[in-house]
Amino acid sequence: MYNTRILTATEYGSFENLYEDFRSKAASDYNFELEPLDYDGFLDAIDKDLIKCIVLYEEEKPIAFLVYTTAISEAVELNIIHGINRADFHEHARELLVKFLDVTKTLRHEKIVCYPMLGEQKSLISVIAKLGFKFVGIEVLRFKFNSEESRNIFERARVVKLPEDYEVVSWNSKYFDDAVNVIQESFKDSSDALFDPRFRTIEGTQDIITKIVKDVYAEFMPNSTSVLLYKGEAVGFAFMNLTSGSIVNIPLVGIKQEHQGKGLSTIMLKHSMDFLLKAISQYNSPLTEINTTTETDNLQALRLYKNLGFLEDYNYPQSYLPMEN
Repeated sequence: MYNTRILTATEYGSFENLYEDFRSKAASDYNFELEPLDYDGFLDAIDKDLIKCIVLYEEEKPIAFLVYTTAISEAVELNIIHGINRADFHEHARELLVKFLDVTKTLRHEKIVCYPMLGEQKSLISVIAKLGFKFVGIEVLRFKFNSEESRNIFERARVVKLPEDYEVVSWNSKYFDDAVNVIQESFKDSSDALFDPRFRTIEGTQDIITKIVKDVYAEFMPNSTSVLLYKGEAVGFAFMNLTSGSIVNIPLVGIKQEHQGKGLSTIMLKHSMDFLLKAISQYNSPLTEINTTTETDNLQALRLYKNLGFLEDYNYPQSYLPMEN
């Protein structure tokens, strides 16, 4: 009844309507914050082997698809599962996932699979759990610059006085090696390392920081990236980057263990936010919001962000499949 196969150039024409159906629902059904690639851009990414697409056919008509990539990180990143028939979404997703696990079998001896289950994809938890996937809950928080509630909370935020021997400055490339060491120490045993194993090694963390500061993930914002110094040594970092010219994202916040518990992460983030707010008020910057994510059970991080005026928006399961033995 069904047939699954990798999308190739010979079937580009017949697949376009299904892809455009996904594009029309990317924001409403899947919480995509950035507009997906147009169809020509999508095909170009396939031709350059940046992404791969598995399509489910019924009587040779494409009815669902799955997209994944191995080009960005050390994981196999499953980006989206979409089908036009919502009533059979679970069945169609399972067919695609079985094919996906088959074609990535060799890769999965060396890489984990990660899959942010955004929007409607939450409903697939029972399907992928039976295939061996595990889950971490992720909360999305936002500080919208035009939100009076967020601004009021920020103005009343509980921020400790910067202790003696500490200083907060903006990013400089001379802090790169320190950033690698601090972030690796902060994240190596975290849930983030479950679905991005690069955090487990210095070399992997170096790759992550390189891609942040070299604009691979988004446009790096060095002036609003805060560095915490203790007696001149960098011991904490709050990275900032920019997407779509108006949305600020916080990809990483980390601080060395011996400096935790003193309210210093709040000071770093406030330093970054003060810089952004100044850019808006004095230079008419088009920034609209700052967003970030954290685990739904990380109460310390949730308190940190909420204290500064971030409001919870939505949550989703971040699923991952451990490497094949």
